[in-house]
Amino acid sequence: MTLSLKIVINVPGFPVTLSGVEGLCVSNTHKREATNQKHSMIPRIHPLPESDASAELKAAWAKHIDDYPGSRITNMKATLSHSPLAFDVYMQWYPLYHAVIGIVGERAAYLFAHAISEASNCPLCTTFFRKIIIQHGERPEDLHLTDDEQYLLDFGATIAQNRGTVLDETYEPIRQRFSDQEIVTLVAFAGQMIATNLINNVLHVTIDEYLYPYLPVIQSEGRTDTTHA
Repeated sequence: MTLSLKIVINVPGFPVTLSGVEGLCVSNTHKREATNQKHSMIPRIHPLPESDASAELKAAWAKHIDDYPGSRITNMKATLSHSPLAFDVYMQWYPLYHAVIGIVGERAAYLFAHAISEASNCPLCTTFFRKIIIQHGERPEDLHLTDDEQYLLDFGATIAQNRGTVLDETYEPIRQRFSDQEIVTLVAFAGQMIATNLINNVLHVTIDEYLYPYLPVIQSEGRTDTTHA
């Protein structure tokens, strides 16, 4: 039986239904099976231990934390740190995210990132943004959206789900609401978000323990004390 879901991402020609609990609209059984399979995956590349980090890399970590208060060196960042260049490139997510906040506001920015991550089927990133949503007093499975927010989330989910194929009826509301510069920033951020989703999914990056309380119910039930992906 499929759950009744609260948020419908309207992708013309590609019906997708999103919620913080179910992700893409599939049966509970299939979702549970997929989740358990991901939980049974061990990381393909383990996070770089701090003891193995060079002085230059440790300085880059410290600068990152100083530049973005509240950030931390997560499993994903430590995994990226096997390639310091990759770490530097992927950390450009942060200035892009802050640029998106400047365009649409903080709430719409993290909901945009959540919609992209969920459409990419990235458990780690989706849980990260579930944390932000919950800490702001909302339930990811029961969001109340304005038309403008819904158009934005539709746009982000379409980019992720359809690998960049966006039909005119999904793009037009965005064109009407944002300047060319703003649209380029939104699309660039979506690409960076998807790149983050990709590295977590491909390398089976372990979900950090601080995110465990924010896992969707199905994932919390299936979680073991060993590996998360």
